[in-house]
Amino acid sequence: MHVGGLRTALYNYLYAKQVGGKLLLRIEDTDQIRQVENATKNLISTFKILGIQFDEGPGYGGNNGPYFQSSRLDIYHKHVQMLLENGDAYPCFCSSHRLEQVRGKQNENKTTIKYDRYCLNLDSKKAHKKMVNEPHVIRMKVPDEEEIVFYDLIRDRVSICCKELDDQVLIKSDGYPTYHFANVVDDHLMGISHVIRGEEWLPSTPKHLLIYHYFDWKLPQFIHLPLLLNPDKSKLSKRQGDVSVEDYLQKGFLPETLINFVALLGWHPQNDQEIFSLNELEKTFSIKRIQKSGAVFDQKKLEWMNGQYLMNMDLDSIAKLAHPFFTARGLDISDEKKYCLVVDNARRRVNSLSEMPTESKMFYESNDISIDNSNFVIGETSQALLKAIHTSLTEEVGCDGDRFKTIIMETGNSFGVKGKELFFPVRIALYGDPKGPDIPYIFSILGRDETLCRLWQVIK
Repeated sequence: MHVGGLRTALYNYLYAKQVGGKLLLRIEDTDQIRQVENATKNLISTFKILGIQFDEGPGYGGNNGPYFQSSRLDIYHKHVQMLLENGDAYPCFCSSHRLEQVRGKQNENKTTIKYDRYCLNLDSKKAHKKMVNEPHVIRMKVPDEEEIVFYDLIRDRVSICCKELDDQVLIKSDGYPTYHFANVVDDHLMGISHVIRGEEWLPSTPKHLLIYHYFDWKLPQFIHLPLLLNPDKSKLSKRQGDVSVEDYLQKGFLPETLINFVALLGWHPQNDQEIFSLNELEKTFSIKRIQKSGAVFDQKKLEWMNGQYLMNMDLDSIAKLAHPFFTARGLDISDEKKYCLVVDNARRRVNSLSEMPTESKMFYESNDISIDNSNFVIGETSQALLKAIHTSLTEEVGCDGDRFKTIIMETGNSFGVKGKELFFPVRIALYGDPKGPDIPYIFSILGRDETLCRLWQVIK
């Protein structure tokens, strides 16, 4: 699922919830060549993870699954026959080779690339007979009016010249409808009142309007969303990084973050609030506050927002979500109390779940701690300090983090050492870095025995 597709689905969801409507899931699978195994299953699974629930549909014999266009072919053939009988559509028998030649000449002449209507005026009786045995497509006849005008709730009046429109294919040679035709027929039959989709569909909207006109159907409201852009203002695409929702979930971005972040790509609330739950978005969202200009996908802001969620969500929930990332790194997290403390530390220092094991491995693998280049540890004073701290801790039985800090400070006083000269050697020995969590917190994670062991490894 492209993040742009998520935004479109989310805006449809939010508007449907806000006005008491219904949100339907329709699988537009009319392009049989591009079928991907398990695509629908994965799509539904991702929506479920994100908390977006659909209302109705025939499903797999049940009541909650999606509509499949591939199961509705009789409906499309019935409707295209009506267009044929009314002269609003016609069969086309042109080969792909001929069509390529036509496009090539138009390209050379720098004219609009579109079908030259070679089959438009074929004798209807002869054409009907040819349809029985010869490969063909069904094309819509575009009228000769100067322009087609429609109104978009974001962009107001939109007009497109008819001369720029192609006699689009409605039914392909394999008997399947094109998206343009099936989409309009389904929208009408399913009672779709609002069509909220991406800006890239604006040039196709006049073609859709003609189909509504030919059937004398009531038009829905159109809302075309602004493009999603890379920081360099180019269209967001896979060429410049991950753009799929699944990629971000696998990298440890939270579903709540993705919903929140995507909602703000092209829509702004009345105030400066940036963190929204899905429930808050349902109450706050407004089509009127969707912008026309493109929305920049700011990766750094996404990371910041995910960090905010990690810090503020329930610790047990974060620990559960982080579990597979730790096990994938082979870390032994069987000690649940220690694991929760580790996660609580990591979530304050990272922006995604996938970064947590790297931030936490020093609590599980002491051999990853390198002190070879640390002057804070290998100096004579530091070594003497660590030996004294180790001796004092050995004599303590019920020591906790605060008491351990007191031992360090008392030892420092006896040596006349304080500040970083005192605490950096201890933190490096236990954590591998002079900067990090407070020493009492490190001690609470490692425990007395592991702390003694790590101090002794350095002393040796």
